[in-house]
Amino acid sequence: MNKTPRFQAHTASDEIDLFELCHGIWRQKKLVLGCTILAGVLGVGYAFLAPREYQVSSVLRPAAINELDALNRSEVYKLPPADALNKVGAQLDSYEARLGFFKSHEELFKAVQKPGQSLEQSFEEFNRNSINLSLPDPKKADSLSSYIRLELQYPKDIDGVAILNGFVDYAINLERAQVGADLKVIVNNRLNELKGKIDAARSNYETEKESKIAKLLEADRLKRAQLGDELVALRLQMKMERTDRLQELAEAISIAKSMGIKTPTTPSSMADASRGGSNQVMRTEVNNQKIPLYFLGTEALEAERTALQARTNDDFTNSRIAQIGKELQMLEVNREVEVLKKRGNEDIFLQDVEPLRAEVARLRGLNIDMSGLKLVTIDRRAQEPLEPIKPKKVLVIVLSLIVGLMLGVVTALGRQLILGRREAVPYSLQDDPRLSQRPRKDDEPHI
Repeated sequence: MNKTPRFQAHTASDEIDLFELCHGIWRQKKLVLGCTILAGVLGVGYAFLAPREYQVSSVLRPAAINELDALNRSEVYKLPPADALNKVGAQLDSYEARLGFFKSHEELFKAVQKPGQSLEQSFEEFNRNSINLSLPDPKKADSLSSYIRLELQYPKDIDGVAILNGFVDYAINLERAQVGADLKVIVNNRLNELKGKIDAARSNYETEKESKIAKLLEADRLKRAQLGDELVALRLQMKMERTDRLQELAEAISIAKSMGIKTPTTPSSMADASRGGSNQVMRTEVNNQKIPLYFLGTEALEAERTALQARTNDDFTNSRIAQIGKELQMLEVNREVEVLKKRGNEDIFLQDVEPLRAEVARLRGLNIDMSGLKLVTIDRRAQEPLEPIKPKKVLVIVLSLIVGLMLGVVTALGRQLILGRREAVPYSLQDDPRLSQRPRKDDEPHI
């Protein structure tokens, strides 16, 4: 009868009785309950004493088309609403823009600055842990779903609403100023380009005008030189003709003297005179032969010779001389050159510059003041949060109670296993044959 209990106890030590474990844990319900209460108290303390963190967000969407219509109609700067939203988003995500806002609004970030840290270090920590920019899924992005969400997590002693709204306005103003600066640079570059084209046209006109004047003056000089040469040649010709005429007259006078002709006569008249007739006969001589010069008689010939010898200028004898004088006088002043030189506003004579001037006038009339430009629509501005996002009291308390309960159960389970093993050890020692052969001492109890 002594061996049966030992066999049953030994068998129980090798198997785990779940019912017995649960019963053992229930017997230690005070321990489990104490651990649960302790963890719950710690959770409640953490939930009510931990620093509170709040979260605010702002959502930006593309501006209406009419807001950017004036800028896009300028034909200088194209900015669709989606691109404007992306530009503002780039400013919101820009480290430089965030640091600039941080430096320009230090009074809002006094609680963030820690002793021993520089301004940039304090901003780096705040920027890394507090500001989050989120965009829609690119695969689903379209004009209806495009947006930018900016979230800010901040402790209780910071005005997060003012920071987020201020930063959004700061980024929009920064991008608006950038667009204005870009537009101004583009317009100035375009004006400089048009001015260069107009200056090139003006320079080309000046060159063409000077070339035309030079050609006209050169043609006048050539014509004047040709007329001068012609005048000299004509005068020389007339002088030679006069000299030839004088020689011709001298020869005719000599012949007339030898023939005794003093007055003009004809060959037929001389024939009648030699016959001595008294009849008064008037004859008309018609022939196609030139009458020799000496028939004019010595008186006429000597008179002509005297006149030719006394002549100092033969110009009146040739009408071409007067014509050349007229042409030379006309060449003294080139009226076309004079008119070209006296042009006042020469820009009106430039070719193909009317479109350029119209573009210059249009660009100068553009309104490049972008202070009122609406780049994006602020769909939702940051508002004061109703409750903090950290710590979440209910969740913390529930989790602490669960953790405490689990800790209590594990502790009770461990104690139950340890106690069960201790109770099983005496029975296992009696079953050992080596121990059963050992001589029993007088003070050992009999089992």
